[in-house]
Amino acid sequence: MTTVTTVDTGQFRQRLLDGLAASITETGFRETTVADVVRRARTSRRTFYEHFSGKEECFIALLADANREMIRQISEAVDPGAPWAEQVRQAIEAWIACAEAEPAITLSWIRDVPALGATSRDLQREAMEGFIAMTQRLTDTAEMRAAGIKPPSRQLSIMLLGGLRELIATTVEDGGRAGDVTELAVRASIALLGP
Repeated sequence: MTTVTTVDTGQFRQRLLDGLAASITETGFRETTVADVVRRARTSRRTFYEHFSGKEECFIALLADANREMIRQISEAVDPGAPWAEQVRQAIEAWIACAEAEPAITLSWIRDVPALGATSRDLQREAMEGFIAMTQRLTDTAEMRAAGIKPPSRQLSIMLLGGLRELIATTVEDGGRAGDVTELAVRASIALLGP
């Protein structure tokens, strides 16, 4: 049974994460302060520090949640019975849709997390492992096997995922939309994963 306190705690945590996301969208992670987060969350600094030790810990929690949600959305978008190239397209289009839904968060994840140093290493590793597992799971279908495709190695998955992430980041930084690279991302992924 969930207690009222647990529900309240979860709601306050989510409000703080939403407050951080709104501030990143408006001013960027580096310019965001704890005061900005609590103002947007309509709560107190005391409440913030009951949940997080600082802005970086809140940021890591926000991104961990976002990564899990992105993996879920991509996984649900892929029809394992579709022709293999269509499965690749479905995955790429879902990835790009997630990136376009929160472009500032996507860019902050790619650019700001490495600057956190040791604080973010576990997040980076956990996220990459989650995406690698998803890639391997999505390519382990009857359609893929029938086409002579097997799940990519860990190293190939890292190349594919890292390349897609960097392509999206540079496109957004240059003033474009993540969707601008859909066709290129699909073709490159098919070439890397193909038989």
